[in-house]
Amino acid sequence: MVTLVVATTIDPASIGPASALLSMPGWHPGPPLKDIPSYVNGQVRLLKHDHSIVSEDHLDKRWEESTGEVVDDVIFLSKHTAVSNRPALTVHPIGIPHLREGEVSNSGGKPGWAAPPNPRIASWLRLLKKIAQEHNLIPEFEITMEATHHGPEINSPTMFVEIGSTEEYWKRQDAAQAIAQLVWEGLGLGGAGDIGNWNKNNDKKKVLLGLGGGHYVPRHMDIVLKEDNVWVGHLLSGYSLPMEDPKQTNEGKEVNGIGGTWKQAIKVSYDATCSAFPGGEIMAHLDQKSFKSWQKNAITSFLNEQNIKIGKPSDFS
Repeated sequence: MVTLVVATTIDPASIGPASALLSMPGWHPGPPLKDIPSYVNGQVRLLKHDHSIVSEDHLDKRWEESTGEVVDDVIFLSKHTAVSNRPALTVHPIGIPHLREGEVSNSGGKPGWAAPPNPRIASWLRLLKKIAQEHNLIPEFEITMEATHHGPEINSPTMFVEIGSTEEYWKRQDAAQAIAQLVWEGLGLGGAGDIGNWNKNNDKKKVLLGLGGGHYVPRHMDIVLKEDNVWVGHLLSGYSLPMEDPKQTNEGKEVNGIGGTWKQAIKVSYDATCSAFPGGEIMAHLDQKSFKSWQKNAITSFLNEQNIKIGKPSDFS
């Protein structure tokens, strides 16, 4: 079982950390994947292609077919953009489960799809915060999770690790070094053992499926940073839970049949999370204040119908 680390030469926030990582001990050239060079270090394979990071689909399957090695998980190195332009180091799962079939995505992936979330996300967020402090990147850089979004399409447990949010910060060598150290330590390349491996460390089995809130999922992240034993699945912000406002009766009660793709998004994300955490206790955590009452009632009812547990913050301790 190998881990793929994927970088692209056309993105400074991707190739910067990749180059810093490759400058560390133990790397040697590996077999190319057609025109994509690879580098090998223990059970880690680093791929460096020349295309958009979200457009190279199924690198896991292609690697397995080319080499015979089974891919355990995938980590993409990428830039992050934000309207605020605030410097940030981020981690997140990927997918566009709320889009309908036939809708066009400008950021890769397949409508109605979500990749299994990489089980390393929670522990790496905590490690990233520690490393960023050691590199004196805090408070200048925000350390955060992001909600599930964009491609590429892939079937293995996957996460993105990103530097944001403008070209000035994408090129920052100290940020690149911090991300390289995160990957180095997180994958155990220094010999201390990898971090966030579900198959090795799943005695604590509580997995958070985040529903609601903004793109940076602050209510869900509060739990992840506070509870060392919690794992993270998909994180669906409000925009990934499209709900059509129902007509109201005079008594203010909802009419049945709330439209939108919110049910699809929840089900797809839950199933993908289950596949990444076999045997895990997956609990939905709702950002309560981000929903209107009719939305919260509808989501709660649907979760109960699907036998998806709902957890309060204290349930993840």
